[in-house]
Amino acid sequence: MSASAENGGAAKKAWRSVVAFLKRTLAIFIFFAVWEALPRSGIIDPFFLPPLSVVIRTIYGMVVDGELFTHLAASLKRTLTGFTLGFLVSVSLGLMIGWFRPMEKFLDPLLQAFRQTSALALFPVFILFFGIGETAKIAIIYWGVQWPILLNTTAGVKNVDPLLIKAARSMAASNLTIFFRVVLPASLPYIFTGARLSATTSILILIAAEMVGAKAGLGFLVFDAQQKFEIPRMYAGILLMSLLGFTANYLILSLERRYTSWKRNLLPQN
Repeated sequence: MSASAENGGAAKKAWRSVVAFLKRTLAIFIFFAVWEALPRSGIIDPFFLPPLSVVIRTIYGMVVDGELFTHLAASLKRTLTGFTLGFLVSVSLGLMIGWFRPMEKFLDPLLQAFRQTSALALFPVFILFFGIGETAKIAIIYWGVQWPILLNTTAGVKNVDPLLIKAARSMAASNLTIFFRVVLPASLPYIFTGARLSATTSILILIAAEMVGAKAGLGFLVFDAQQKFEIPRMYAGILLMSLLGFTANYLILSLERRYTSWKRNLLPQN
C-alpha cells in the first residue's frame, strides 16, 4: 500500500471520528446556544439566568485567581475517596452474595432495608457520629454510592450463562477457577453499569454534603454564591459539577469498553 493511500485512509478515519463526536455532542451545543440566546434576547431575565459567556468568564476568573482549583481539589478528594471505598466494598460483597446463595438469603432482608434509607436522611446521623469534618462527608458519599454497585454486581453474578459454568466444569475447572475466569469477567458489564450510576449519585450527594460545615468544594461554591446572590458564580459551580459528572461517566464508560471488549467480538459483523 502506498503512502498516499495510507494517508487517505488515516484522514477518512479521523474525519469519521470528528463526525461521530459532533453527532454525540450536537444536543449539548444546541443547549449552550439556547442558553446564550435567551438571556441576551430578553426572553429570560439575565439576573436569574446569565448568558453562558458570562458564566464562562466567571469560571476563567476563578481559574486565574486559583479559587477553582481549591474547590475542585476538595470535591475530587471527597468524591474519589467515598466512591473508591463504596466500589471496593460493594463489588466484593456483591460477588460473594451472588456466588453464595446461603449468604444472599441471610443478608438480603437487611440490605434491602438499608437500601431504602436515603443517604441525605442519614446525613444528620453521620454528623452526630463523625462531626462536620471530612469523615462525615466521605461516609455519606460512601453510603449513597454503594447500593447501585452492590445490586448490579449481585445481578451480574446471578445472570452468568449456566452453559458457561457447565462447560468450565466439564473441563475439570475448580470453583475458584470458574469464579475468576468465568463469573467475574461475565459480571464486569453489570459492575461498570453500577459504577456509572454511582458516579452520578456521588456528585449529587456531594452537593448536599458540602453545604454543611465545608469551607471549600463545588457544593460549597454553589451554596455560598447563592447566599451572596452572586448568580454567575452560582451557575459556574453548577456547570462545573455537571462537567465533573460528565467526565466521570465517560471515563468509566471508556474503562468498560476496554475491559469488556470481548462483548463486541460476540456481536454479528456487518
